[in-house]
Amino acid sequence: MEFVANESKKVEIETSTGVYQRHAIQTHFVQIGENYIDLIERYVKPLYEEGDLLSISEKVIALCQKRIVYRKDIHPGFWAKLLCRFVHVTPAGPGAGTPHKMQLIIMICGLPRVLLAAFCSAVTKLFGKKGVFYKVCGHEVDGIDGLIDYDISFKEYVDYGILNPENPSGVCDEIYEKTGVKAMIIDASDIDCVILGKCRDVTLTDEQLCEIVRDNPAGQEGQCTPFILIRKKA
Repeated sequence: MEFVANESKKVEIETSTGVYQRHAIQTHFVQIGENYIDLIERYVKPLYEEGDLLSISEKVIALCQKRIVYRKDIHPGFWAKLLCRFVHVTPAGPGAGTPHKMQLIIMICGLPRVLLAAFCSAVTKLFGKKGVFYKVCGHEVDGIDGLIDYDISFKEYVDYGILNPENPSGVCDEIYEKTGVKAMIIDASDIDCVILGKCRDVTLTDEQLCEIVRDNPAGQEGQCTPFILIRKKA
């Protein structure tokens, strides 16, 4: 099998545990409520070999689990409209820098916690430290996708927000039990990577796993490659 990478990404990566090849598996645009076991059987199993590891974008699992909040159900208030103006926009996207996404964060965390996060963020920015807002709010907030207010590859992501998947490690165990595929679920961008869950049979630490996908081989645009097949090079 020939391993293929997304544009601007590399097939091979060298880490502290060895050299790995990553193959970007292209799928159709996954719709809300699809079955992730069926997706893996269709797209991954024909390529998977014993010893491989599958990296799964958290977004595709969340879509399958219907972890969705629709824009029409979010009504930005005064604080959402005010606070979103002060959000630092990164190359990975606007984060909480839109009224609808900030209002969703307030709905999840409560206004007092969000105000505390905003205050802590304002203070720490004076010392050059960024990302405190999300640390105070928690990763459930950091991992929100969608609700974008600008032109993107998929218009669907304008209409709804995608929350983090439920029980990601349990999902990985279910995938292994039903398909034999060892997997991890990650929340990655071109500037950060978090391991949300992994199969209990995966022996590498989260830090070691992050090394393998630190350049986000799944990409950040419209590639439709939520599955990355990982194989250690002999």
